[in-house]
Amino acid sequence: MADWSLLPKDLLYLIAQCFATPFDAMRFRSVCSSWRSVVSPRRHRSPGRFPFLPNHGISDTTWGFYLTKRSVFRIGSPMDRSTAHSNDWLIKVEEDVYGRNKLANPLSKSSYTPLPKNFPKVLDLLIFPAFELCQEYVLHYLNFWPVSNRTGDASDLYREKVAYKCLNYDGSEFVLITIHVSGKLAMFKSGDGRWSMIPHSVLPYDDVMLFKGEFYAVDNSGATFLVESQDKITLVAEPVFGGDKKILVESNGELFLVDMYLTIDSKENFVLDDENPESILHEKTVGFKVFKLRDDGSKKWIVVRDLGDTILFLGENCSFSASASGLSRCKGNCIVFIDGFPCPFEEDDGEFKGSDISIFYLEDGSISPLSRHAEYSLLFWPPPSWITSMSGI
Repeated sequence: MADWSLLPKDLLYLIAQCFATPFDAMRFRSVCSSWRSVVSPRRHRSPGRFPFLPNHGISDTTWGFYLTKRSVFRIGSPMDRSTAHSNDWLIKVEEDVYGRNKLANPLSKSSYTPLPKNFPKVLDLLIFPAFELCQEYVLHYLNFWPVSNRTGDASDLYREKVAYKCLNYDGSEFVLITIHVSGKLAMFKSGDGRWSMIPHSVLPYDDVMLFKGEFYAVDNSGATFLVESQDKITLVAEPVFGGDKKILVESNGELFLVDMYLTIDSKENFVLDDENPESILHEKTVGFKVFKLRDDGSKKWIVVRDLGDTILFLGENCSFSASASGLSRCKGNCIVFIDGFPCPFEEDDGEFKGSDISIFYLEDGSISPLSRHAEYSLLFWPPPSWITSMSGI
């Protein structure tokens, strides 16, 4: 059997250039000391260490922005998958400006606090089968003149999705796009140090994403564009009119479009303060249509009626897909999504309440709350017993 520790360092260095995430680098470094010597533990700029992004007229309400990164992981049990209580766990990890890791609902920004008393102080992803499902980037408003060590005061009020692309080895050069409050695209390049508006589409944009290393944006009609620069935007898919919100998702290397149908509902007894509970209006999902981009250059979306083994997850700041066969006891051909008004993390008698997560089944078009389906609910909360049992290690 070959001794992988003896691979030439030049070859190892070339392999390391292909890493897409810091998690890839961490796994690589865990193999042996010779592999570890090739890759720095801080190969990429640490999440929470991005520079301040100046305003330059893009917003009237902030001095600038601060960018943070979060990663969603699927963590598997170290036990045999056929044994009881071996369900997988989906978790979002964010490193804050002080280098502390926070665990959150993978579909929202709601932190899992407090954690169970028997939760391990260190969650070592090197000892569990772990897979990074997606990365999300969030812009925070800065309501003060930026000074060092004050980013904890930033306000997470910027709700639009951000697509981010690293341009060099250490992450010091990057470009990102997001959706401005006007509905147009806004681009920031670290080399320019300024924002640029892209007044391209007549209709407002609904979503942006990084797909195969390139930026894609979809407007409210479903027309989808490849965004290479402020001046070079190419139509890659014609509109698909019908729904109320369009969401782009990557699955098995292909580009999918999810068309969300909404209605207006009310949330009763929403407490604005202790004395004045009120009802508020919010959007509620009543259905979906799923499309896949044809690969023949026809610029057409084709309807997808069966996702097979695939589950689509639609979150507040990122969307991703996963194989149901890789998630214990779950079935595919469905969409798991945040529905309506996002609530803070709640737990009642061990049952996960969460942020109004629901499941849409493509087979019959039905929608039901996550809490009615234990096999899916356990993907979120509580932490699996095989994690809490590690607390004494």
